Formats: sequence, structure tokens, C-alpha cells
Amino acid sequence: MSTPFPDKPRIAIIGAGALGCYYGARLVKAGEDVHFLVRSNRAALMAQGLKVKTPTERISARKIQVYGSANEIGPCDLVIIATKATANEALKSILPPLLKPDTAVLTLQNGLGVEEPIADIVGPGRVVGAICYIGCMRTAPGVVSCSFPGLMTIGKFGKPAGERTQAVAALLRRAGVKCNAQDNLEAQRWHKLVWNVPFNGLAIVAGGITTDVLIADEGLKLLARRLMEEIVEAAAKFGHEISRSFVDLQFERTAMMGAYRPSSLIDFEEGRDVELEEIWGEPVRRAKSVGAAVPRMEMLYWLIKQRLAARNAALKAKARKR
Repeated sequence: MSTPFPDKPRIAIIGAGALGCYYGARLVKAGEDVHFLVRSNRAALMAQGLKVKTPTERISARKIQVYGSANEIGPCDLVIIATKATANEALKSILPPLLKPDTAVLTLQNGLGVEEPIADIVGPGRVVGAICYIGCMRTAPGVVSCSFPGLMTIGKFGKPAGERTQAVAALLRRAGVKCNAQDNLEAQRWHKLVWNVPFNGLAIVAGGITTDVLIADEGLKLLARRLMEEIVEAAAKFGHEISRSFVDLQFERTAMMGAYRPSSLIDFEEGRDVELEEIWGEPVRRAKSVGAAVPRMEMLYWLIKQRLAARNAALKAKARKR
């Protein structure tokens, strides 16, 4: 992948959930050539386009290119994966038709171990990971409410960021995304877990609460901090330093989000797959493999797993009664 990244790349975005719509709308508004691959709501997206609301701006992309299959789109210079890691099996058939010899594949997925399955499909040299610090929800097809636009950090899988990774970051900055490229992608993923593990997890096991309720509860807020401290200690075992100020920053950012429903809670309540292994299971396994003590993380993992099993059983029972 030594060829220069084009000034006007052909871009495919897989998925039109909150992140796909948010970043896609920004890229379209910036005049980029964006092609959306969606499983549902194609007619609605083609008819009304994308609408994004943030605390400071309104973004509208009326005319967008929407497709039902990767073959319709064809080869692109950049592929952005905006689906959850739980849907990665489908990428085996989706990604190949979108690839040129030098296509970059950027995944927006959460958790640890998300780049490896993608690298198995497209080759490790293409893969770029993104860590998105953002608070946004899709409220209707193509409609996104973003309480905290935040920032994005990207990095090359298994290598320092090169010219093409820097070019992807520059492309996103031109579209109004606060984006930077870092050399150590794995370290950045551990940093993101500092927010994801406690807030996504506790929102589920505490009964479906929003983040404002969580941080207003003295006990839950303390538990969130203790979970963060376990992540900091585990990351240190791998040589990744996470500062105390970064931990404090997570509470400051969360307070800015208001009554925010974390994405895993939304998936849980709407009966969809939750990124159980990527956000909780794999970090616990990696931490224990290097002797890090993560009892609260491990307990949270098993509690979420139990809640998912109970939910799935209830959904099956409900389906049988129909």
C-alpha cells in the first residue's frame, strides 16, 4: 500500500447506524464521493438523505448514494466499517468486491481484537482502526442526534501510522471531524475501554439507566472509577500508560452528554447482539493472561452475559406464543 492516497477518494461506508450516518453526512457535506451500503431503510435514506444535529450545528445531506450490495458499489479507495463487531461474519462476502489493490479499510468498531478478523479477510496491510470518542444516537433512519461530537483517533493495525493513514486522518479533518493519527493503535484501544467498559456495562446491569443517572449515583460512580482503575492497571502490563487525568476526563465528558443511552444498552434493549466479547470478554482474557487482577471487570462480564441469556430466553418465549 505504498501508492499515494487520492485527493478525491471513492469511499464506501458499510452500515447506516449512528456512526455511519454521522461521519457519512460530514463526508458528503464536504463534497466527498460516498457510497452507503445498508441492509434496511434504503428507500427512506434515498428519499430523505441524512440529518445530523449537534449542540452547535445542523448537517443535512439530501442526496446520498445508497446501495443494497457491495457488488453494486464496486472497488473503492477507502472502506469505512460502521457496523458492530457482532456482524463481522458478513464482512467475508461484503469486503472483497469493494477492494482495489491499495484500498484502505477503516473500522470504527469498539473493543479489543476487532482488527484481526478484518485483517484475515483483506490482509493486515490495509487495516486501520479508529477509536471514536463520540456520543450520538440514531433517532430515525438517517437521522442522528449527537450530544458530544468529540474526536477520533486512528492508527495502522500492527504498525506505526504511515502516509496513507495520515491522509485518511486529513480527509476526515477536512470533513469537520477532529481526527488525529497515532502510532500505537492498541494503546488507544485500551484508552477507549476506560469509558466503554464501565458506562456501557453498568448501564445494562443497573437496569437500563442513562449515563447522567449513573454518574449521579455515588455507588455506581465509584464502581465505574474502580473499573477504570482495573483497565489502567491491565493496560500498564502491556506497556500502555493511561494517566489519572484521562480517567477524570471520562467523567467530565460523560457529564456533557446529558441523559445519554450507551450503544450497548440500546442494542440490549432492542434485542440485538451486544459486543460482549470485544468490550468485556477479550479485555478480561488479555488482562488475566499477563497476571493483571480484574475482578470487577470479570464480574461485570459475567453479569452482562447472564442478562443477555435471560433476555434471549424471554424473546424466544415471546416468539413461541405468537
